[in-house]
Amino acid sequence: MLVSPPEPPLWQRLAWMAGIWLASVAFLGAIAMVIRFWLKA
Repeated sequence: MLVSPPEPPLWQRLAWMAGIWLASVAFLGAIAMVIRFWLKA
């Protein structure tokens, strides 16, 4: 029988989700800015 690892606390999971979400939003925003400057040039 496999012993499942203990679940991390809720705040830690929420912090990970928020961090990943912020990173993806920042990444998409940076790409949008690059495309905007590229099209303006």
